Amino acid sequence: MLSAAARSLLLGGCAALALSGCVEPISPPPPAPMPAADYGSLLDDVRILSVDDMEGRGTGTPGGERARAYLVSRLEALGVAPAPFGRLQPFEGTGPSPQGPVTYRGVNVLGLIPGTRVGDRYIVVSAHYDHVGMHDGQIYNGADDNASGVATMLELAKRLKAQAPEHSVLLVAFDGEERGLLGAREFVKAPPVPLSSIALNLNFDMTARAETDGHLWVTGTYQHPNLRPILEPLPAVGPVSFAFGKDTPQDEGENNWVSASDQGAFHDKGVPFLYMGIDYHPDYHRPTDDFERIRPEVFTAATELAIAGFRALDRSLDR
Repeated sequence: MLSAAARSLLLGGCAALALSGCVEPISPPPPAPMPAADYGSLLDDVRILSVDDMEGRGTGTPGGERARAYLVSRLEALGVAPAPFGRLQPFEGTGPSPQGPVTYRGVNVLGLIPGTRVGDRYIVVSAHYDHVGMHDGQIYNGADDNASGVATMLELAKRLKAQAPEHSVLLVAFDGEERGLLGAREFVKAPPVPLSSIALNLNFDMTARAETDGHLWVTGTYQHPNLRPILEPLPAVGPVSFAFGKDTPQDEGENNWVSASDQGAFHDKGVPFLYMGIDYHPDYHRPTDDFERIRPEVFTAATELAIAGFRALDRSLDR
């Protein structure tokens, strides 16, 4: 997740985060029981993407290349087809670094799952796989930011291969998010399908550490109020429920997430979007954002809730 604190890190230091309060939903529904599922691949994806060998998955680094190769292998193993123009979308873009602005060479990874009801309308499900790399000899592994969102996306892909979506789904693992949404900006500049055919961008960024406040936050319903009634009735899964916000004119600075991650590039082009992610925690953009800090029961609950949200949106849109 890119924020003012992230930009501060890239320019030479980690800024302290001002954590804000959250708005509790009125009379939240009781938690739903956790469904029986095999979460081995979900947890493996986070663990593998955030090992030291990935070197923080910096854009244009050998670690980023290793992460990309892993994602390609996972999509191939799941039987997910490439996008119309292929599996990879290379790009160049200028973004911040500790040494000042530099040109990064990154690569987005894409997959396509055809829809059964409105195959010519697309939901772009995205998650950035890059992180901030290494600084001062320390590896910023980015387990929550954003190996977790990528793992949630891959888990959704597995479910969609077992039970096809109603819309066609473009799965996009973006590169260069931490450098200024570079991969997402390339995607909307040169999309594999017309932007007018995209019904929604659903972006996952930081889905593992919901124990901070018990919420998976949904940003974008202020801009697209028709989407909130689709998600609001969904019950909590285990310890995690939806909360809505961080998208109004009153939400300022780091408390406004409308353009804090890759959904910002879609918003700038007028494409409907929703962001799903957890609130800040003390390991955000620090070397301590490691797999061992993730509580599996919380992460799996948040992923189930995100998938339930996708299914509800998929059923409801374009009726």
